[in-house]
Amino acid sequence: MTTNSDSEMPTGLRDVDVDWDAEAVAFDDEPDHGLRDPEVRRAWADRMAQWLPERPADVLDLGCGTGSLSLLAAERGHRVTGVDLSPAMIDRARAKLAGRPAVFLVGDASAPPVGEERFDVVLVRHVLWTLPDPARVLREWSGLLRPGGRLVLVEGVWGTVSPVGMSAERLTGLLAPLTEDVRVERLSDDARLWGREVEDERYAVVARP
Repeated sequence: MTTNSDSEMPTGLRDVDVDWDAEAVAFDDEPDHGLRDPEVRRAWADRMAQWLPERPADVLDLGCGTGSLSLLAAERGHRVTGVDLSPAMIDRARAKLAGRPAVFLVGDASAPPVGEERFDVVLVRHVLWTLPDPARVLREWSGLLRPGGRLVLVEGVWGTVSPVGMSAERLTGLLAPLTEDVRVERLSDDARLWGREVEDERYAVVARP
């Protein structure tokens, strides 16, 4: 069981100013990053089945990393566009989804380089809390959705000595001007998602602007 100390934060969460190209080499070693353990992978696949539409849809995965969630979406028949600031992460995502209906772009998650393209889902995990103006970014992401689309945001607060992240209360407050259709799903209680038990705040928000 974790003790919630800062030393046990997930890789990359202690410092926002991370060299993500360097981190890409070992990024998938974290259970919830690489999803290499069958039980962890199944747990995330089950959640993705609940968060994403039943029918094939266009999914924009922002801050996609090495593409693990993109792969789960593609396996469900969705068409994926992934964006990450790190070319090394994008290289690994492209390799992971080779032959799948997926496109990966190097770019800033807060201003994705997708032009006029619109999506049924904007999927973002552990990115919003790092951005300096999350309210503006949420408006930007909402504008990338087609009518009836949804935001799927996975966030949390990690550590107790010097906690970092974004609470569910703050995120729902930021979403309030954009939509009244917001569902919060607690993820801390499902140890399968993380490969271990956790005691800090981890959650997902599904919002329909």
